[in-house]
Amino acid sequence: MSRGNSRPTQVVNCAVAAILMPVLLAACGGSGEKSAATSSAGASLSASAQLGEKIFKDQSLSASGRLSCESCHSPDFAFAQPNTLAVPLGGIALDQPGFRNTPSIKYLSSNPAFFFASDGTPTGGFNRDGRANSLAEQARRPFLAPHEMANASVADVMSRLSRASYAGDFKRNFGDRIFDDPASAFDRVIFALAQYQKEDPDFRTFDSKYDAFLAGRVRLSDPELRGLALFNSVSKGNCAACHISSKGADGSPPLFTDFTYDNIGVPRNNAIPANVDPAYFDLGLCGPDRQDLQDRTDLCGAFKVPTLRNIAKTAPYFHNGRFATLRDAVAFYVRRDTNPEDWYPRNADGSVNKFDDLPVALHKNVNTSEAPYNRKPGDAPALSDAEIDDVVAFLNTLTDGFKP
Repeated sequence: MSRGNSRPTQVVNCAVAAILMPVLLAACGGSGEKSAATSSAGASLSASAQLGEKIFKDQSLSASGRLSCESCHSPDFAFAQPNTLAVPLGGIALDQPGFRNTPSIKYLSSNPAFFFASDGTPTGGFNRDGRANSLAEQARRPFLAPHEMANASVADVMSRLSRASYAGDFKRNFGDRIFDDPASAFDRVIFALAQYQKEDPDFRTFDSKYDAFLAGRVRLSDPELRGLALFNSVSKGNCAACHISSKGADGSPPLFTDFTYDNIGVPRNNAIPANVDPAYFDLGLCGPDRQDLQDRTDLCGAFKVPTLRNIAKTAPYFHNGRFATLRDAVAFYVRRDTNPEDWYPRNADGSVNKFDDLPVALHKNVNTSEAPYNRKPGDAPALSDAEIDDVVAFLNTLTDGFKP
């Protein structure tokens, strides 16, 4: 919940990001928009966005014929994984496990491309390791990943789409001969998916109880108010150091992320099949999925700070799905260092194998300097059990769809 390695707060200008995002996505565009329609949320969607919605929901575009983008990013679960598996299953027979828990893709339209801030802080990017630089780029890989939609090639994707019920709409929007060039057609597919996420307000509703509270329309309960105070307190939860809870300078609602990365030493999850190999480690920014920062060993083990909006609906938690409940996730933050035996296995000699999901040489990368991580065994945790309950009560106010 706090920022790693005591780096200074990096506030990302979301207005600038919103300006840049259409530029990044426009490179994938085809012909001009030819029609508009009204989505279920009541907002006008461009023709490309309408196609993106159909593509997002189309299971026939997978090798199994049973997996779509929506299968792992369900709108009923804040566009996150709709089950409690540590990692999703995909592949030709839907029996190939992934490597990371599926994050929510809600509220991503203000996410900036990856960059290093002036102080060297890695910031922005899409996916848990920031390797994609736009919504469109993020949408490309799942179609071809063997453990996801498992298409053998871009041509296979487009062959499947050419037989879809909306293939005619695709040609009308992007040209009658669009399927003659599979690579170009696939660029339009991921462009359409990005447009859908950009345009459909379901991806950024800002209608939680906390939003209503910030607007002065409702009051928070006493536990929720106490939880908010603990969330913001630099000596208690210190969550707002990364998960910014205040409005932007322009009055925009908070996204509950500063888009940076942190290494908090999440325990290894043995429910992930890849972790059966004791030599396998998911090191986030420095690999194995992301390869351009493999030499930056100081970044190994750092993962993107996610938004906490809708966090109560997106269990299990962290990149490896290690924690099944929100309360356990909060308790880990504040008891990781005071009571490591609660979370980590023991070695043969009885000592606690702390930070067991990192090679020993990389333990130094874990954030141990900021509250609530600046404690040791024997110290009191930063939050008591009752205070943990209050923080969880506050986090539940971040769930969209609040009705006063």
